[in-house]
Amino acid sequence: MITAPTRAPFITFEGGEGAGKTTQTRLLADRLKAAGIACVLTREPGGAPFAEEIRALLLRPDLPPRGAMAEALLFLAARADHVTETILPALDTGQWVISDRFSDSTFAYQGAAGGVPHATLANLHRLVLGDFRPDLTLILDLPTEIGLARASTRKSSSERDHFENRALAYHDALRRGFLAIAADDPARCAVIDATGSPQEVAARIWALVEARLSSKMA
Repeated sequence: MITAPTRAPFITFEGGEGAGKTTQTRLLADRLKAAGIACVLTREPGGAPFAEEIRALLLRPDLPPRGAMAEALLFLAARADHVTETILPALDTGQWVISDRFSDSTFAYQGAAGGVPHATLANLHRLVLGDFRPDLTLILDLPTEIGLARASTRKSSSERDHFENRALAYHDALRRGFLAIAADDPARCAVIDATGSPQEVAARIWALVEARLSSKMA
């Protein structure tokens, strides 16, 4: 079980394919650094050497068929390594951490869209990570068709991973799953309208971060 003392803020970005998470994590990190705030930018799956090996397996386009529970367990193994090797050491030295995806993706992908019961995933999360969780989760939301269209411009069909290539109904379930997570935990989560230009979305995010974490910026 992982526990964490008083520490710097941990911010996660969530959302479906094409929502702009990778771009927005980078823009927020740049904005924080410009304000004199040290931060670490990371991602899931991955973010630590062993976790990156698991990422390479999980995102292989030719990965053989497997169940959502098998996926969830691999994601949790990667997450345990990510937290112990990268996230907690940075937070404990006063650096903010911004992660492109974290545990909510497991609840959305393997839970809401994959069929693993929420209670089962919650129990596994407690077993692996204890009470460790983000201080702020920004869920980038936009219509599923728009997100998939954006994603398709970045990669050819042969370059997309097996999550990106799943049916529209699966991605609709993901969106509903993320919105349900936000509704269930409004103290931690905020839904960000991800339509518009990257700069417009970044302005919405910065306003929210200032509102929620202003006391940590002093």
